Amino acid sequence: MQKSLNSHLQGVPGDIYMPKKKLLTTFSQAINQAMILEAKHDSSVMFFAQGLTDPTAVFGTLKDLTKNIPMQRLIEMPTSENGSLGIAIGAAMAGMKPIVSFHRVEFALLALEQIINNAAKTSFLSEGKLNVPLVIRLIVGRGWGQGPNHSQSLETIFSHIPGLKVIAPTFPKDAKGMVVSAIRDKNPVIIIEHRWCHYLEDNVRENNYLSPLVGPKIIKKGQHFTVVCVSYMTIEALIASNYLEKIGVFIEIIDVRVLRPLKIDKIYDSINKTKHLMTIDLGWKSFGIG
Repeated sequence: MQKSLNSHLQGVPGDIYMPKKKLLTTFSQAINQAMILEAKHDSSVMFFAQGLTDPTAVFGTLKDLTKNIPMQRLIEMPTSENGSLGIAIGAAMAGMKPIVSFHRVEFALLALEQIINNAAKTSFLSEGKLNVPLVIRLIVGRGWGQGPNHSQSLETIFSHIPGLKVIAPTFPKDAKGMVVSAIRDKNPVIIIEHRWCHYLEDNVRENNYLSPLVGPKIIKKGQHFTVVCVSYMTIEALIASNYLEKIGVFIEIIDVRVLRPLKIDKIYDSINKTKHLMTIDLGWKSFGIG
């Protein structure tokens, strides 16, 4: 999968041009680096996950945590998502910065009451006296023949809730900077990660840096119509743009990046220029981000 994706993207202009001779970092490695470096810098960062020592390491994103982080900050979650997330929320209110990693977005459905009624509302209900600096990582997308129960993209559910920030980075550079920003945010942040984005490669700085959790990004300029994308669909649009250019059609591709709060000024500006709009997202045909 990694070789296939990146071979399609060779020569595509923008952040994902990937010269073969340079040392590249994958999306999953970028997330891994961001979390480990933040945890080394800040002793309040802690980790909750099922399978912290699993060989797959949640697509490699949790690799080597036990080698870099004291064991007392690594919590192996039981198969009780609602209870585990409740403990993480309590830890966040007490001054810790938990990062909760779910292998699939569907596992978070078992903890919706905690996410919607506790994590999202605590700051509002306490008039800002209490905060929940919590990061929840949710993996979406099909693959492995997992069927309809474990192949859903439910980002719209979380994007609907006031008090949550919801981000969906596509590229390794964005992933690293946005994960750092999410960890340092004083309120809960949901990170939507498409499984196939984990294999994308790019040149990424070794040190940590911040990418603001605001607004879409124009990935490729064009004049014929605007294509607004969420997560991995940005990659599909870039691949399609190569073929469209051969017939003289140049599309402007916008990666939404942040689903809540949703800023659409750049999208408006692009539509005013191109006069046409297409949205491509991960969810259902009706009532999705598009």
